[in-house]
Order: sequence, then C-alpha cells, then structure tokens
Amino acid sequence: MSRVKTLQRLFKRYRRPGDIVFAWFALLVSVFLLSQIMNQTAWRNGNALFAQPRFWPAVSLGGMAAFSALHLLGSMWSERIQGRWREVLLWVCALEYAVWFIAYAGAVPYAGYLLTTLVFAVALTFRAGYRRPRTLIAAALSAVVIVVLFKTLLQVNLPSGLIYQSLPDGMRQIMLTYF
Repeated sequence: MSRVKTLQRLFKRYRRPGDIVFAWFALLVSVFLLSQIMNQTAWRNGNALFAQPRFWPAVSLGGMAAFSALHLLGSMWSERIQGRWREVLLWVCALEYAVWFIAYAGAVPYAGYLLTTLVFAVALTFRAGYRRPRTLIAAALSAVVIVVLFKTLLQVNLPSGLIYQSLPDGMRQIMLTYF
C-alpha cells in the first residue's frame, strides 16, 4: 500500500465531522482579533522590533489566522462525514456548564458561599444523572467539607451572603467567619 493511501486512511480515522465549523469559527475569531491589534496595542518609537508591545501579539494572531485558514482549506477539501451538526450541538450543550458556573458565581454574594455551594453541588449531581439519595447526600457532605476547608484551613476570603444579615448576631458572626 502506498504512503498516500496510508496517510489518507489515517486522516480519515481521526477526522471529526464538525471540523469545518470549528475551522470557520477559529478563522473568524482570529481575523477579528487581528483587525483589533492597532486599537489594543501600542507601537513605541525607539524600541527594537522584538521589544514592541504589538509585535508578539501580531505574530501569534497572524499565525492563528494562517493556520486556521489552512485548517479550513483542509476541511473543505476532505470528504463530508455525517453528523456535523450533531457534533456542533454537543459543543453548544457543553456550554451549559459555563452557565451553571456563572449562575453559581452570581448567587454567592446573595446566598453565601455555604448555601450556594451546597445547592449547586446537589443540583449538579442530580443534573449529571445521579438520583440515589445516598449519592446526593455524599454531594452535600462534600460541599460542606469543601466550604469548611476553604474558609478555615486555607483561610480563603470569600464573600459573605446578604442572607447572613438576617441571622441573629451570634449566629451571623459564626456564619461570616466559618461558612
């Protein structure tokens, strides 16, 4: 078997159906970022070329645009594989976890670190498909242990929730300090 046939078989084996969508996305993003280089970086007279603030970002974005264009050309010349939009949908579905994180970060200043971590740990465990009470309790206990470790042992300063303001004085101080 010729080397060309072997390479074609190898590339066909590892190719993914959504690669053309990814190639277009990477090319558009890199060209957009490259178009903003003059507004976002500076050119200083008297500095050497390699010491210019604009030089290395321009090199990296130029390389990103060039390699994205080559990837796009390769994707356009390769045969079509079924399932392109199914794979793209999978990428979009993965963004759900970014939304969960943003919601978590937005809830911490209001509900506090302990309550928010507890609720989100159990909710994400349930969302991942674990329904047994024992598993949900393990997630809740893990969340409490994580909060206690972060606040006491590691002494990480995390925002206290507005909900703590409604607690009695002694309890509020404990919650602010340890939870």
